[in-house]
Amino acid sequence: MSLFSDLETRTELSDQLRDAYVVTTDFLSDLIKQTCRRFPSNSQNSKTARIERLIQSQAWTDAALALIDLELPQWQIRRIAYDEGEWYCALSRRRELPEWLDQSIEGRHADLALAILSAFVEARRVSAPSSRPSVPMVSQEANTLYEPVCSDNFA
Repeated sequence: MSLFSDLETRTELSDQLRDAYVVTTDFLSDLIKQTCRRFPSNSQNSKTARIERLIQSQAWTDAALALIDLELPQWQIRRIAYDEGEWYCALSRRRELPEWLDQSIEGRHADLALAILSAFVEARRVSAPSSRPSVPMVSQEANTLYEPVCSDNFA
């Protein structure tokens, strides 16, 4: 089941990220199963193998950054900052733009890897394809107050 098909699952994962103290192998594996479409990837076998090695060696921050590189190649780290006991991570599609023009995604947590993963999950949610059609639906019923008017100029 995809993370983005069910609102309840999305909020549950966000709550788990917010409430977690540290990243564990089981936690990260569960997050990958729920959010990642390209993992494991046959076409990018070296990237998935690298992520698996990073998880086995418990290099959580590097694994989170490698997940962003694999799953969201159009997103980049815009800012990582530490302030008053919390890490802030901002992901952006257009890092070259001034910050006030850019629409970045932010995650925060006391643990750096969890802050990056929070931003990753939010960026995945924003990047998920919507089920809406590209052309909006138009009502087929005519309004009862609608009256055709002749606007030709016969002069």
